Amino acid sequence: MQDTLMLLPGLMCDAAVWAPQVAALQADVQAKVRCVVPAYGLRNSLTAMAEQVLEMAPDTFSVAGHSMGGRVALEIMRLAPARVKRLALLDTGTHPLPAGEAGEKERAGRMALLTKAQTQGMRAMGREWARGMVHPSQLDTPLFESILDMLERSSPQQFEAQINALLNRPDAAPLLPKITCPTLVLCGREDGWSTPAQHETMHAALPNATLRIIEHCGHMCTMEQPQALTKALRELLGA
Repeated sequence: MQDTLMLLPGLMCDAAVWAPQVAALQADVQAKVRCVVPAYGLRNSLTAMAEQVLEMAPDTFSVAGHSMGGRVALEIMRLAPARVKRLALLDTGTHPLPAGEAGEKERAGRMALLTKAQTQGMRAMGREWARGMVHPSQLDTPLFESILDMLERSSPQQFEAQINALLNRPDAAPLLPKITCPTLVLCGREDGWSTPAQHETMHAALPNATLRIIEHCGHMCTMEQPQALTKALRELLGA
């Protein structure tokens, strides 16, 4: 029986971010996995994105979320936990927007990037923003340019909608102890946005989780170390 794996992209990412995993998993006859990568359009809340995924998905399915997509996956777990067979949380987090100065700093930083996208274009914004997304060895490489290509396929309107979703993100930490399905928690060793320590905390709170830290990898694990991630997903799907 074929399993459906919903692959949820992160902020301003599209199906290209999951292309290596889709190609590998769907070519694996033994895995029997059907991969689906939603596009969020102009949905401006994590709840709306999660509801969209639930509408697209079969009655039961597995879900992997990268970065913002991990937060969408957690919202799915809040809305419809009985429908999810397996869960992967990749380079993501659970904390809400911080209170006080830290929260205002995050808000200001995101709005400055939005202004740059609106005035100079998505690629110019991405050239600044994406430098913190990858392992230093990947800067200004063909992989880095492919990330900029992906960002350029989106629009400032989409960016604004997804920024709104993230600035209004809930605290998902209280949900973790209630998630009992097999769960993969994974990030890159050099992920400066969603650190290994953050994932260790998430792993400790989940009743049925496996932790993987991918070496020589920044925030974009699906593209930077696709084989290592695919292997981890295969292990999860076989659980």
